[in-house]
Order: sequence, then structure tokens, then C-alpha cells
Amino acid sequence: MTFGPELALAPAMSEALKRWLDSERSTRDRSDHTITAYQGDLLAFLAFIGQHRGEPALPGNLADLDQTDMRAFAASERARGFGARSLARRLSAVRSFIRWLSDREGFEASKVLNSRGPRYTRSLPRPLAPAQARNLLDMAAEGHETPWVAARDLAVLTLLYGSGLRISEALNLNGRDWPFPEALLIRGKGGRERQVPVLPVARRAIEDYLALCPWPRLADEALFRGVRGGRVGANIIASAMRLARERLGLPQTATPHALRHSFATHLLAAGGDLRTIQELLGHASLSTTQVYTGVDDAHLLAVYRAAHPRA
Repeated sequence: MTFGPELALAPAMSEALKRWLDSERSTRDRSDHTITAYQGDLLAFLAFIGQHRGEPALPGNLADLDQTDMRAFAASERARGFGARSLARRLSAVRSFIRWLSDREGFEASKVLNSRGPRYTRSLPRPLAPAQARNLLDMAAEGHETPWVAARDLAVLTLLYGSGLRISEALNLNGRDWPFPEALLIRGKGGRERQVPVLPVARRAIEDYLALCPWPRLADEALFRGVRGGRVGANIIASAMRLARERLGLPQTATPHALRHSFATHLLAAGGDLRTIQELLGHASLSTTQVYTGVDDAHLLAVYRAAHPRA
């Protein structure tokens, strides 16, 4: 396994890391993005341990690690500018690898596994207000001088807001997926499948885009095309939304992912229950969805403080 000139791992460690990443990909259905992040986490850790202990990191000598080593690594990453949340994820990846390795090498890893990551407060999502979301979609419809490109951008953004999709989920749709059934089957993070409704307004937006698109709709090709006919990139949609938000004076937090947050928050405000919203978003855990209750509470408190005469 090649990791680049910045870190040459011993063959035994290189093989162990490769096997662990393969295991994470196959048995836990990790995405390519997650595997790349985990690889970076472990390479940083193994490079630090090699320097910290003055010897190459090998599967056998990782058995001697303790909480002091973990704290030293955490301090080093903090000094490099890692925030609490990023550091917590990095330490979690390291512990997962050590746990996997200890099972196969037969050593006791409790000292490392009992080490704690930094505490951090999960930031609340920043959704758009309903009127802001409508205005942004209207602006996106006029955001490009080429009509079919503007129609494409509007179709994608309407689908994100109307169905709560991640941008990658929308852009991974192929020609065979259209016309959409009443409930669209989406394969999301971790390979989890869910069904999401498609609003009539989103269907019309996609129909308008397809009627204008100069590229034919082919079963194995992207539904949403770039100007050269390939699959449109997330950065292109993000640029379209950035232009629309700048024209409307919206904050930088108004990103394509904010439309997914808006979908969930507006459903919750309208009386939707958390379990249903969890299913629609494809969250593995209800605790992930519960963050939206904090958004709704924050909105209620803001209204209360602004409106109550004694607030």
C-alpha cells in the first residue's frame, strides 16, 4: 500500500493498515470519503508515534501504547490547529484501528481504548427561513445566462429542499431513475436505503430541465449533466447557490446542505415527528436527528424574546 513519500510504513504496518481499511469498507460499508479520512488519521498517528517513541511503528509495539501517548498525540494535533471535533474523529479512528489490531495480535489495548477524546459542543444546523428558501430557488432560476443550466440548478436545489437529499445523493441519480416513482429510493451514507417523497414542484423543475437539456437522457449516464455532458459536480451547484445568496444578501451558511437542514427544520416546525424525519433524512441514529429540536427551540426562544413585552 503506497502512502506517499512523507511516510514510509514498515511492510507489516502497511499491510495491517490496508487490511483494516478494507475491513471498514466491506463490513461497515464506509464511503470512499470516510476511508480516505481514516487513512489520513492513521498516517498522522503512526508518523507521530514513530517520532515520539524514536522507533518505527509496528503492530507489535503498538501494544505498549498508553494514555500518555494518546494525550501527547492529541496535544500535537491541537498545536497543528485541529479543532475539538476534528480531533475527536481522529482519535476515534485510532482507537478503532487499535481495537481491530489487538483482536488479531492478541494484546491488551484497554489503556488506549479507555482514553477520552476532547469534549465539544455540536453546533446547531443553520437552516433558511421558509421565505428565504423560496426566494433563493426563485433567484437560482435566473442565475445562469444559459437557460438549460439555470433550469438544471433550480431542479437540483428544489430536490434538495423538497426531499431532504444530500447533494451527492441528488447528483448520483442516473437517467434510469427518471421518471421518479411516488417515493424515490435513495442509497445514502453507510449504504442505508430510504424512500423519500418527491414534491410536484420538484418533478416540474426536473421536467423543465430535461426538456431544455441538450444531452440525451441515457440510463447509465447522469441525470444532471454538466456543460460538457458529464456528471455535474457539487462545486458547480454550490457556486450557483453562492451567487443566489449573494444577490439576496443571505449569510454564507446558505449552502446546498442548508437546504437539507431547512427541509428537516420546516417539517419539525410544522408538526413532523422525529422518527419520520429520521427516516426521511437517512440518519442511522435518532440522536443525530434530535439536533433539529435545538434549532426549533432556538427559534421559539428568539420569537419569545422579541415579542414578549417582559422578555
